[in-house]
Amino acid sequence: MPAPIMTRVLLESSIQSLPLIQRGKVRDIYAIDADRLLIVTTDRLSAFDVVLPTPIPGKGAVLTAVTDFWLHRLAGILPNQLTDDAPEDVVAPAERDQVAGRASVVRRLRALPVEAIVRGYLVGSGWEDYKRTGQICGHVLPDRMQLADRLPEPLFTPSTKAAVGAHDQNIDFTQCQALLGKTLAAQVRDAAITLYTTAAEHARVRGILIADTKFEFGLDTAGQLTLIDEVLTPDSSRFWPADQYRVGSNPPSFDKQYVRDWLLASGWDKRPPGPELPAEVVAKTAEKYAEALRRLTT
Repeated sequence: MPAPIMTRVLLESSIQSLPLIQRGKVRDIYAIDADRLLIVTTDRLSAFDVVLPTPIPGKGAVLTAVTDFWLHRLAGILPNQLTDDAPEDVVAPAERDQVAGRASVVRRLRALPVEAIVRGYLVGSGWEDYKRTGQICGHVLPDRMQLADRLPEPLFTPSTKAAVGAHDQNIDFTQCQALLGKTLAAQVRDAAITLYTTAAEHARVRGILIADTKFEFGLDTAGQLTLIDEVLTPDSSRFWPADQYRVGSNPPSFDKQYVRDWLLASGWDKRPPGPELPAEVVAKTAEKYAEALRRLTT
């Protein structure tokens, strides 16, 4: 797979030829027509649910390339939002540099109100929940597990979807059923685990362990479950180098954990506005994103 097109650094898009629907933490979404949307992946970076003021050069291109790779590779498991339309064809000529290599034309779908998180290893908020309760989102785990232990099986641990600036809340499967209905909740759970398991095996043989990841799903007009949003990117997943994995410690990662660690050490209180990132942190983070793309897609 070719390397992503390295466009200019883009903190915020400004597409005047299409109506803006929403600015998310990273993505700007525009309406094309009744059936399609344009999603522009900027170089913004969020941590602890706060959008930071410093962009990461090339990040939007990497996230777009990684998502496109997985959408094509996993298409046999579940339909996805992607269309064959080129982003450059739906904007004004003067705006093409804003979308080249960092945007996708997708189908309009009804997004489900949960984030479908799958965990393969005990880390992050799952580790914190386990230390307090011995469980993660209602899943009872064996005693005496350690940080970064591989879980007995991949766990579906959904969360609510919070607005920009708010925090997602972990929920158990019963709460997920209340939001989606029993049948759809089971479809989401089974699809998420199958997608994760397939991707984790692909990544493992390329030297990356996918500790956990977040999927989002929508429904088309016929009610068919469809994979949407970003997929198995360094923003939505924890990617660990397999050769540095050790139980009992949090391995260095190919994702934005490097930024989270710097932010925690800086003394920032996790409330907006976020601090500017030093040049060396920006450069190292960009390098980690690019390395994840190279390993996963070659």
